[in-house]
Amino acid sequence: MQVQWRDIIWGQFGAAIDSLERAIVACPEEVWSDRSRQPEYWYLVFHTLFWLDYYLSDPVDGFKPPAPFTLDEFDPAGIIPEPPYTKAELQTYLDHGRAKCRKMMAAMTEEKACEPRKFGSVEGTIGELHLYSMRHVQHHTAQLNLILRQRTDSAPGWVGRTKLELGV
Repeated sequence: MQVQWRDIIWGQFGAAIDSLERAIVACPEEVWSDRSRQPEYWYLVFHTLFWLDYYLSDPVDGFKPPAPFTLDEFDPAGIIPEPPYTKAELQTYLDHGRAKCRKMMAAMTEEKACEPRKFGSVEGTIGELHLYSMRHVQHHTAQLNLILRQRTDSAPGWVGRTKLELGV
């Protein structure tokens, strides 16, 4: 993949991750751990980070999230972890996902981007899967910002491009 495209995609994928981080930081504790509201704020953050981690795994065989997280997110019964994950735990998971994404983008070649992959029901090329994953992060970040706006009348601003260079 040409360096220019790799940088452009990273700039936007990184911005989506930065936006998620802003939503984590902006959330007051009473909203973060409110188990009476659905969807639970902290759980949306976890869900987003889990699937970011999974979609960045190549190959996915043997995928295992870092501790303290488990594979329960794959369970069709919809198991929600007890107790809620803390902001610190999910910030560490976000840092893990950002580093993994940055490394993946830095190593991306045109040949690699065109390789076919299937992740559960998601099928396409590796390049398409990265765009799919970026959209997933942004979708849930928008959901989190809506919850913040509804509950606190405030939400983080737009991130146009990550400030973190790809560094290849």
